[in-house]
Amino acid sequence: MSKLIAIGCDHGGFELKGQISELLTELGFEVVDCGCFSNASVDYPDIAKTLCEKITGGECKKGILICGTGIGMSIAANKINGIRCAHCTDTFSAQMAAEHNNANVIALGARITGSELAKCIVKSWLNADFLGGRHAERVNKIMALEK
Repeated sequence: MSKLIAIGCDHGGFELKGQISELLTELGFEVVDCGCFSNASVDYPDIAKTLCEKITGGECKKGILICGTGIGMSIAANKINGIRCAHCTDTFSAQMAAEHNNANVIALGARITGSELAKCIVKSWLNADFLGGRHAERVNKIMALEK
C-alpha cells in the first residue's frame, strides 16, 4: 500500500483532522493535508474536490474527509469520477468499505463520532484489503454508472 494518504476537513472536522493526521504519521504514512487549516468556516465541497483530485490525479491512493457529520463530504466526493467514498461510523462498515467496495476515500463525522472510535475506523479501513472476485464485478458496475 502506498504510504502517501490525503486528508481534508471543513471547520467542523478541523480538530479531528489533527488527531487522525497524528495517527497516520504514527502508522508510517506521509500525510497530504488538503485543508482546511483553521476552524474558520469553509465550504466542504471545495475541500472534497481538492482531496479527490489527489486521488484521481494519482498522487495518493486513499483519502480521508472529515466534516461535522461526514455526510456532506461523502456526497460531494462521490460526485467526482473515480471516487468511491464511504461514510463510516463504525469499524465493520470501514472494513467492508475496503473489502467489498474498494473505497478509496472514507468520510468521518467529527460531531457524531468520537476521536478514539474515529481512529479505530481509520485503522480498520487501512488494514482491510479489497477482496476482488464478485466484489470487483459489483465495483465495476458502480463505476460504470459514472458514464
